[in-house]
Amino acid sequence: MQDKIAYMKTLVAKLNAASRAYYQEDKEIMSNYEYDAMYDELTALEKETNTVLSDSPTIHVGYEVVSELPKEAHEFPMLSLDKTKDVHALKAWAGSHKSSLSWKMDGLTVVLTYRDGELFKAVTRGNGQVGEVITGNARMFKNIPHKIVYTGELILRGEAVIKYSDFEKINESIEDVDAKYKNPRNLCSGSVRQLNNEITKKRNVHFFAFTLVKADGVDFHNSRIEQMEWLKSIGFDIVAYKVVDETNIEEAVAAFAKEIEHNDFPSDGLVLTYDDIAYSRSLGTTAKFPRDSIAFKWADEVRETTLRQIEWSASRTGLINPIAVFDPVELEGTSVSRASVHNLSIVENLKLGVGDTIEVYKANMIIPQIARNLTQSGNLEIPKVCPVCGEPAKIRTENDVSVLCCVNPNCQAKKIKRFALFVSRDAMNIEGLSEATLEKFVQCGFIKEFADIFKLDRYKEKIVSMDGFGEKSYDNLAASVEKSRHVRPANLIYSLGILNIGLSNAKLICKNYHDDIELIRHADAQTLTEIPGIGQVIADSFADYFKDENNNQAFDRLLAQLDIIKEEPDSQPQVFEGKTFVITGSLDHFENRNALKAVIEAGGGKVAGSVSSKTAYLINNDSTSSSAKNKKAASLNIPVITEEEFMEMFGVR
Repeated sequence: MQDKIAYMKTLVAKLNAASRAYYQEDKEIMSNYEYDAMYDELTALEKETNTVLSDSPTIHVGYEVVSELPKEAHEFPMLSLDKTKDVHALKAWAGSHKSSLSWKMDGLTVVLTYRDGELFKAVTRGNGQVGEVITGNARMFKNIPHKIVYTGELILRGEAVIKYSDFEKINESIEDVDAKYKNPRNLCSGSVRQLNNEITKKRNVHFFAFTLVKADGVDFHNSRIEQMEWLKSIGFDIVAYKVVDETNIEEAVAAFAKEIEHNDFPSDGLVLTYDDIAYSRSLGTTAKFPRDSIAFKWADEVRETTLRQIEWSASRTGLINPIAVFDPVELEGTSVSRASVHNLSIVENLKLGVGDTIEVYKANMIIPQIARNLTQSGNLEIPKVCPVCGEPAKIRTENDVSVLCCVNPNCQAKKIKRFALFVSRDAMNIEGLSEATLEKFVQCGFIKEFADIFKLDRYKEKIVSMDGFGEKSYDNLAASVEKSRHVRPANLIYSLGILNIGLSNAKLICKNYHDDIELIRHADAQTLTEIPGIGQVIADSFADYFKDENNNQAFDRLLAQLDIIKEEPDSQPQVFEGKTFVITGSLDHFENRNALKAVIEAGGGKVAGSVSSKTAYLINNDSTSSSAKNKKAASLNIPVITEEEFMEMFGVR
């Protein structure tokens, strides 16, 4: 018994770590297959021992709220769903009850509240008891009505998702392989919980209703299906469903399975719900699950194969990513021979070795994954050098996730990232130089340092003849390069990629030295720390960069290509001079945080990311929030003010 309890503690720790990584950090430290198997093993042990540990994932739902968004308790707590992978068990569960069988969409659950016919509030599921208020972001969803004909209080739940077609378009626009998003679910979660709703809008988030919680005064004839059709009639997209009972449920499951490969939205199974509302309510709930609904998860098609090698792919960010290559197998109708292993932790957990017999499957019937390693030889040799530059590679561990990294600052793969920052919008703003194009130019020897970007005319004939280029493309690039020669000092300093120097810090430094490049490059760390908002770490990074003679020589060659534009003396009243602000929570009067930040900086102030003794004001529309920043402000006696108070105090209109 004692050994089983100890093993249960190990399972709980592993499952909670995997959930935390997936839901809060957008990382994956174990496959869905492995998680489900471990979860089922824990559930069986809990029944056998009649023991449930306090932090067991079997009695908790959702993620814990960790962002800076305002928090709110749900009026109607949200439970998770019990699940089965057995169609016959699903059939027995349905019995003779008329039910709806619908997609279990794989996104982020959101609760919408309408009052007087208008969207009043949107809150994420959170941990089932408390969620995050995302009303401004929900208004950016592509398909929810902002006004409806029903004027009573309406509360409904649904899934916010990003369609595969939009997910692929977003990833196609990202040249850096490492910056691409791993799956639509994580991208959707990050998009919905943004502090800047402009980003939510760009991500094309869609909302599909799956439950009506409250709509007083409407007769639904005791039918959940009628509730869904009513929601559809007043403007909501609803999750597609089929009406079933034990006589046709197997046929319906098979029909859903055929649709998966053609679906444009992510799903991870089905949900069966009794139609009879009164009967459903009479069943009540367990501590975690309602008794009127159950989830059906696809029994994964698993195939055995032989692992032939692990390819180590060096990235532009320094990560060296493992990719499993195995004998081809047929999965869900297609031939599969490769699967990402994500990181070193998963490689080690699976105890992979060349020649091992492994089981592979497609997560949600789409993404190839390794389910299990039957051999577990663990004989895989982890590379000691980077496959690109040949310099030493090191293992780094953060938040219990181990990754392999190239530590050579001059690695060819990393150079691309530095050049990408240099040409980015907030830096030199050179259009037409994607990371893929930069990589080609670096490989061809056209670009070795920043100044070379302004001498590409030497290679015009070669560039014009390259794939994807032509006279017009070259002319557009040349025009953009020429335009970028005229640059403000702050953008130039930011473009250098100095450690810890963002655009805001660059602006503070340049302003302090009146945009005099020579004074800026010769600034010592001690003097820099006297600038409000510049701490010791930033000052040391900046000073150390220009102490390096190679950096100075490269900077001189770059300056020879540029026309420095000095900022005009401030004509705007410097009402925020010497004051540091911190902004948190959602905004009502400004489009986003950057808009408010721009007003403060234009008035001589600074915006920091965290509260400290140097903070003058914390701006938070929820001044009574128990967030970490509010607590820190209270402990330091720093005033917490709303947007309106900020605007009134400083005459901002």
